[in-house]
Amino acid sequence: MSSLSLLLDAATAGAGAIGKMGAGIGAGIAAIGAGIGIGNIGKGALESIARQPEVSGDIRTNMILTAAFIEGVALFAIVVCLLIAVG
Repeated sequence: MSSLSLLLDAATAGAGAIGKMGAGIGAGIAAIGAGIGIGNIGKGALESIARQPEVSGDIRTNMILTAAFIEGVALFAIVVCLLIAVG
């Protein structure tokens, strides 16, 4: 057996309840991190619009795109954690 398969077997052997708890904590951290990130994006966008109101359309577009990317990454992380918890 290769060393990688030995490591995978060792990692999944005792992963019962502790693995499910870790997956739940990981999903929670992913959701909290996304919330903080999107909040910081909104804060920065509002400050930028207050300083330069003439470019508010461009700032708003960039803010929405960036928030969507963060939300997509967070959703991916939560799905991976839920797959670990179920599997």
